[in-house]
Amino acid sequence: MNSPQRDSPQRAWATIDLAALRHNLGRVRELCPEAGIIAVVKADAYGHGMAECAEALRDAEAGICGFAVATMDEARRLRKLQPDLPIQCLNGFRDSDELQDCATLDFQPVLHEENQLRLLREFSMEQDGRLTVWLKQNTGMNRLGLSAASCLSAGVELGRRGDLEIRLMSHLAWADDLDDPGSAAFTREQLLAFEHLHRDLASELNAPPPSSMSASSGILCLPDAHYDFVRPGIMLYGSSPLAGNSAAELGLIPVMSLRARLLAVREVKAGEAVGYSATWRFPRDTRMGVVSIGYADGYPRSAVNGTPVLVASGGGWEPCKLVGRVSMDMITIDLGELDGVGPGSEVILWGEGLDADEVAARAGTIAYELFTRVTARVPKIHI
Repeated sequence: MNSPQRDSPQRAWATIDLAALRHNLGRVRELCPEAGIIAVVKADAYGHGMAECAEALRDAEAGICGFAVATMDEARRLRKLQPDLPIQCLNGFRDSDELQDCATLDFQPVLHEENQLRLLREFSMEQDGRLTVWLKQNTGMNRLGLSAASCLSAGVELGRRGDLEIRLMSHLAWADDLDDPGSAAFTREQLLAFEHLHRDLASELNAPPPSSMSASSGILCLPDAHYDFVRPGIMLYGSSPLAGNSAAELGLIPVMSLRARLLAVREVKAGEAVGYSATWRFPRDTRMGVVSIGYADGYPRSAVNGTPVLVASGGGWEPCKLVGRVSMDMITIDLGELDGVGPGSEVILWGEGLDADEVAARAGTIAYELFTRVTARVPKIHI
């Protein structure tokens, strides 16, 4: 673990370890040696900074073949930063103007509803251009996606056009806990539905369509579902998508470390309360610390008493626990017998040495939400 950063002036900040990001991409490549990797950088790279993360992923030795984002606005922003690699737009286009942007800017839209198919039928590429589109099959998640019948008919019709390349995709809804019989059965049904469509479309087009089924959970657990392309998201950023495995067990390294400092240290007596509504009373005489971070910075207000933090002490890091309610700008922690700490001492809220998934569980949420809710008040330092 890196030593405390005593020269960092911020009251709260997030370090973004780009070497860890590249390591995690390497894990994807180890698991999917033959598949193209579409790196998912939506939501500002899951809160880690799209510009810096996209550049690091593009230049990584493991190699990616493109990026994926959720919205057209994200795609336009990313295209200004990355002029060359294809960009998959997971929400697709809404109208003919956005469809034209896809053609002009080399976006690969996902087709998930009938109006998009209508617009695409009326559209033709200029000159000798070719647009890659992804037909998304609803295999059971019931969020976005076309029926198998619609995918097949559209794939056959559009696949015969020389200005379009047709690809096929779906999304696994419950592949994060395959030891659960319900998860295993549901995932098996999704995979069978996708494989049936893949086979039928291959028969109609005389060639199998390039396909993608797996995001992070499928990459880690379902090698038979890797197909031609995989779409890693949360695992790139060092968090586990699986219910029964930690990030470390999966060989992943946290990319974001959320850090703050002690504002004050005070002595408290047994029975004294701390924070709004007096939700915590100290069971013994102890020392407590006030930390310069709160829910206005993205630390979850729902975090409960006992949520772990790490405090810099004696050149290393010592575990302490959250006590009292999370405030807008501050949290309070029980320092116990910890020596050598005072105002300015550094605190890690999650990241290096403290799994974000553990913090998320104590807050009744998931690491995805922790990462994406870090606010603009918290500067990101890419290292």
